[in-house]
Amino acid sequence: MKPVVLLTDVFLWAVVLAGAGYVWYVRRDPQLLANWRLALRRRTAAVSAVLLGAFLLVALLDSVHYRPLLAADGSGNRAYSNETRSLLDALLLPVAQARERTYSAPLAWQGFRKETFEVDGRTVRDYPRLKFGGAHLHEPAGDWLPDVIRRVIYGIAGGGSAALLLMFGVTYWVSRIEFLDGASTWRKIKQGETEYPVRAMLVTASLLLLLVGITVSLSTGYHVLGTDRVGNSVLVIAVKSIRTALVIGVLTTLVVLPLAVGLGVAAGYFRGWLDELIQYVYTMLASVPDVLLIAASVLLLQAYIDANPGMFETALERADTRLFFLCVILGITSFTGLCRLVRGEAMKLRELEYIQAAQAFGVPAVRILRRHVLPNIVPIVLISTVMQFSGFVLAEAVLSYVGVGVDPNTASFGVLINSARTELSASPVIWWSLTAAFVFMLVIVLSANLFADAVRDAFDPRTRLR
Repeated sequence: MKPVVLLTDVFLWAVVLAGAGYVWYVRRDPQLLANWRLALRRRTAAVSAVLLGAFLLVALLDSVHYRPLLAADGSGNRAYSNETRSLLDALLLPVAQARERTYSAPLAWQGFRKETFEVDGRTVRDYPRLKFGGAHLHEPAGDWLPDVIRRVIYGIAGGGSAALLLMFGVTYWVSRIEFLDGASTWRKIKQGETEYPVRAMLVTASLLLLLVGITVSLSTGYHVLGTDRVGNSVLVIAVKSIRTALVIGVLTTLVVLPLAVGLGVAAGYFRGWLDELIQYVYTMLASVPDVLLIAASVLLLQAYIDANPGMFETALERADTRLFFLCVILGITSFTGLCRLVRGEAMKLRELEYIQAAQAFGVPAVRILRRHVLPNIVPIVLISTVMQFSGFVLAEAVLSYVGVGVDPNTASFGVLINSARTELSASPVIWWSLTAAFVFMLVIVLSANLFADAVRDAFDPRTRLR
């Protein structure tokens, strides 16, 4: 195989490495470590961290791309496929290849609409059998329910086994940290007496493993979330949309941070003509509707991409470039709110006595900003960043719905919702695409918001004292 490195892959893995570096830095800073410990002691934050970690794992598996090796010709030259895959694609390949002709309901064994076809030389109009879903059933009417129950039991057994292994591993790890025997450690975890809510985290992870086990077991014979208009599995599209949502949220935040923090600190600390200029810039941007700026920028970008098709070897690289620049455009049009917040905080810090004393002693402005202003702004920026993440995820869905979001060939929740716009008006209603997008987005956004609430309470001294 031939490795393929996409722009969003580089930045997503860079964020993971930066996060690991931040964890190392937090471990060396007692105050930050105490704040994060306070945040993670809340059950909602711990459960949200487990869910976000699972989504991040899926996104990272979908961020390792390659082109499969084709059969070599007689001369021994290697040829690679034009299709770019990821590790997640390899895991989902059996489900992705089990395509139907058109719509099918979740766990169905027959088509969603009646069709005209021949049976034993007779023309009949009935619901046709699916090519994959329930194809192994000899008498579908009577065998379907027992088969589904049997597969659910197998999935519970597999997921439960993985959950037990996880429990044993966590118990052993906690016992090594607290210097206790296994029985005492398990008793503390079971009764919820550990420093962190390990019991809640284990329950959440176990339920996730059970859900994955049941889904994998059912996917060997059915479409768990049904299929779309062209017969593709909605489950595959929804799982691959997780990476798009996280890329939009994370990379857009990375664009917002330097603009908002840099301009906000400069405007609030130096004041004068620089403050007037920065205020003019972000006030002008805030005066224009975001959707108009984003739509104009995306359409110009799409026109440039269409005029230069030779810049990209595969269609995935072309779609990834549009996704990357959509993050940049969305970040440029969304930094104004955080910039105002940082400017106001910098203005307040500038008037404090210890900073005025440092100015009187001739301490350079760069050092004052690095040692006194920025460390006091970091908690506010951190809280706003985590809370903005969910807003960017929702923004992608809205932009894709109006047609100026990601490439239509890219798996995303916005594309799923856009396709469901016409499906909801069909008779009978095709409900599973919208439901899948709604459930996945709800879990991601709700987890991010609950985690942000815990971080805000831990880093805000007034909330912490209350």
